[in-house]
Amino acid sequence: MGHDDTATVTEVTLAEPRGFCAGVDRAIEIVERALAKFGAPIYVRHEIVHNTYVVNDLKARGAIFIEDLADVPAGATLVFSAHGVPKAVRSEAARRGFQIFDATCPLVTKVHVEVAKLAKEGYEFIMIGHKGHPEVEGTMGQLSEGIHLVETVDDVARVTPKGERLAVVTQTTLSVDDAAEILGAVKRRFPQVREPKKQDICYATQNRQDAVKEMARRGMDLLLVVGSRNSSNAARLVEVGAARGVRGFLIDGANQIDPAWVTNATLVGVTAGASTPESVVRGVLDRLASLGAGGVELCTTAEEDTVFQIPPQLREAVEQKRGVSLKVLGG
Repeated sequence: MGHDDTATVTEVTLAEPRGFCAGVDRAIEIVERALAKFGAPIYVRHEIVHNTYVVNDLKARGAIFIEDLADVPAGATLVFSAHGVPKAVRSEAARRGFQIFDATCPLVTKVHVEVAKLAKEGYEFIMIGHKGHPEVEGTMGQLSEGIHLVETVDDVARVTPKGERLAVVTQTTLSVDDAAEILGAVKRRFPQVREPKKQDICYATQNRQDAVKEMARRGMDLLLVVGSRNSSNAARLVEVGAARGVRGFLIDGANQIDPAWVTNATLVGVTAGASTPESVVRGVLDRLASLGAGGVELCTTAEEDTVFQIPPQLREAVEQKRGVSLKVLGG
């Protein structure tokens, strides 16, 4: 990697893929287009995605983020965040007559659809996920009862289903390895449990974790994950590094880098959570360069070409107002 005997040059390896996933792209575009088409304010239930920069940028353009629908005035336009919402929120929003755009990630919606379908067939559920996370609240809120949340292997022993039919679902942004361990405990205790045909952890979560594992194999000794504190998938990336003995830090941006971290590292891995804009990653790379880091080498482990359609009412040409090319038209 171009080290000489006299000085240690810190090199940088950059994860590919990193940053925005298709669900985040779609969610942000829904809010941007709603603002362009209907004007400010546009109300958004919960942060559209868990990233400080994205939320502040949209706030500056007229998005108002709320947790309680009581804070939304009559006749307003309301967007549901990418994490999904409980059924009760959906019903209340419809009852109050808001114009609603649903930015729930289609991969989260897939879990909601599975829960609704299997509940009709008499299934109860074990959900593997983090208590209090809005995606978990949204999925558990698809039913009034019958979903048992487990966060750890130990929690599995405490589940007491009423009936025999049991299915498992997971939050889409978990650690792949942790989820597999908990699922193993579920299957040992409930051998007949029904699993989803395709795992619920999404492609982007899996790909970003795989890239961190590969960077660790290549000798990374410091991991910088660019993402916000409340981003589940970003926090998991730090844990994936830690499980491989790599010290890591979750940083919102370049200004949070401690120069001492870099001085003591030979190979710095940089990646970004699925809701982190690329411009923030570029700022981190610039900061590392200013601290004396050498070249940046890509660590590519997957190609991503998934695109999710936005709602038809927002597909009309508002691009002249935005002045940006539209990636998601067609189909």
